[in-house]
Amino acid sequence: MEPKTGMPLLLSPQIGGENLTAWAASKRDLLTKLLLENGAILCRGFRLDGVTDFERFIAKLSNELLDYSYRSTPRSEVSGKIYTSTEYPPDQDIPMHSEMSYTRSWPRKIWFYSVKVAESGGETPIADNRKVFQQIDPKIRQTFVDKGVMYVRNYGSGIDLPWENVFQTADRAEVEAYCRSAGIEFEWNGETELRTRQVCQATARHPETGEEIWFNQAHLFHVSSLSPAMRDFLIEEFGEEGLPRNTYFGDHSPIEESVLDEIRQVYARNQVVFPWQEGDVLMLDNMLVAHGRRSYTGSRKVVVGMAEPWSGEAL
Repeated sequence: MEPKTGMPLLLSPQIGGENLTAWAASKRDLLTKLLLENGAILCRGFRLDGVTDFERFIAKLSNELLDYSYRSTPRSEVSGKIYTSTEYPPDQDIPMHSEMSYTRSWPRKIWFYSVKVAESGGETPIADNRKVFQQIDPKIRQTFVDKGVMYVRNYGSGIDLPWENVFQTADRAEVEAYCRSAGIEFEWNGETELRTRQVCQATARHPETGEEIWFNQAHLFHVSSLSPAMRDFLIEEFGEEGLPRNTYFGDHSPIEESVLDEIRQVYARNQVVFPWQEGDVLMLDNMLVAHGRRSYTGSRKVVVGMAEPWSGEAL
């Protein structure tokens, strides 16, 4: 096996069709080291015996897979703790982001398994969060560092995910307990509507490399990420404070759209895009590397597993 340089680092077997889970059983330390050095590893040409085998592969490299809790996107459980990738309409791109960087705790690692390749498009672009941090205008970056990012979410309108899906419970007391433990402000409006606010980090320092990274979803949650027609409709229907989701600086002051556009442009400049092949497995250090999704045609199936919880409080 000859590792090839670049991001993602490409690993292929000397003999085609070698089972990835069996191969990885004695390679945990090596793969951990390579992932830390490169941020992203693409395993191509190996064999996996379905989604259950993919879950076993992750378990060989990490002690425990994570549930997808405090959700922001629609997903379905496929097997155990393996989920579908975000179920957004295929004609829409999903902006670059690190998984659950809209919270104060997140998975350190995330894996993607390409079960079926789209007829066209459907790539999973990746970007180095260290480069994004370095290339954002220093004044903008410092404002984010000083103030943090406030995420405001409204549930119950029928437009976004219902709170029962987000919190994976229909028990209001359980929701309230989760919010208190996570530092999320909440308020109920009747039996069905809930509003939450949480101030989270804009940047972070990687716990092993010590490098500073851009780590938030301000540009993704902000109303400016929607099409102008959808944005106008939602504001007219619900008002700014009632939008299903939106972001502000941590002091609740507005984030200028031009600032978010610059962040999107920095991500775009740093995107690395590769075409999926059936059976590919992409491993990401979720802090070092962001990911997204290109629009596609035809049928596409990529499943996801996450592991190694990390709290921003530890930083």
